[in-house]
Amino acid sequence: MAEFAVNNKVHSTTKVSLFMANYSREMRMEVDLRRKEKMEKAIEFVERMRKVQKETGVVLVRVQEEIKRQVDRERKEVEVWKIRDRVMLSMKDLVFKKRLVML
Repeated sequence: MAEFAVNNKVHSTTKVSLFMANYSREMRMEVDLRRKEKMEKAIEFVERMRKVQKETGVVLVRVQEEIKRQVDRERKEVEVWKIRDRVMLSMKDLVFKKRLVML
């Protein structure tokens, strides 16, 4: 039931369910084996799947760029360290184990 709920929920970012994004069709709720439906042509299925995945990909790239832009606003410049630079280290959380001296 949980898997069905997750796969059938419309995602707020992509505006489609995970099942729709993966299989380019809505998930069926019931199965009637006696009913003979025409099978979709493979080419039509692939075209629909590519269209949904392309649209979903465009939305995800746009959202990723927006998140990066927001994170970059808070990001600070890093200091560039050179060999032989002197730095101060905090030893607050540094723990040394006692060594046993073997004679």
